[in-house]
Amino acid sequence: MIGDKLVITEYHRSGALKVMDALKGRWQFTDQPIAVTIAGESGSGKSEIAHCLAKLAEVSDKKSIVLCQDDYFKLPPKTNHNKRLKDINWVGPGEVHLDIMDDHVIFLKCMKGKPLEKPLIYFDEDRIGSETIMLEVFDIIIVEGTYTTLLENSDLRVFIDRNYKETKKYRLKRNRDPDIDFLEKVLEIEHMEIKKHKRIADVVIDPPATTEGI
Repeated sequence: MIGDKLVITEYHRSGALKVMDALKGRWQFTDQPIAVTIAGESGSGKSEIAHCLAKLAEVSDKKSIVLCQDDYFKLPPKTNHNKRLKDINWVGPGEVHLDIMDDHVIFLKCMKGKPLEKPLIYFDEDRIGSETIMLEVFDIIIVEGTYTTLLENSDLRVFIDRNYKETKKYRLKRNRDPDIDFLEKVLEIEHMEIKKHKRIADVVIDPPATTEGI
């Protein structure tokens, strides 16, 4: 998503290392692309850990691509927020084109060397555009986002075990919350959905020992 901000800390780097260790074990048994989903609540560090994992892949001579759930929302950010204000029941997996994300994961696994046109959110402009990715043969398909554990074509499901109350300080630092009081209601709804995903994760990243710098 154009306009997003990342704040990388040691927590994100160590989380990415844990995922990389799990991937190394799987590469012993396959030469096919591995799809990794990184899920968790708002502010838990999904984008940052995905970024760090892509860097680790590069160091290991593995090619990776990152798909962000934010780009697959049915409505652009400000418009989506206004719809939530009108109908709080809009909050949930139904806000996202998870079906298209799943299709794109399959495409990246199987349609090697062909271009992929995917949505691209322009946060500040509140619009949905698109981008064409000229594909190579990828070793890792990294898919990060709140509900990505629900994707059927994930090979390795990662869950970041931090709830929205624990990440409030970090979310404020990213300065993406248009209405703090209303957002807390949204995050409580998301929390009730997402907490169920931990039990089906292959890798769980524990909360940091300290909130300093997170």
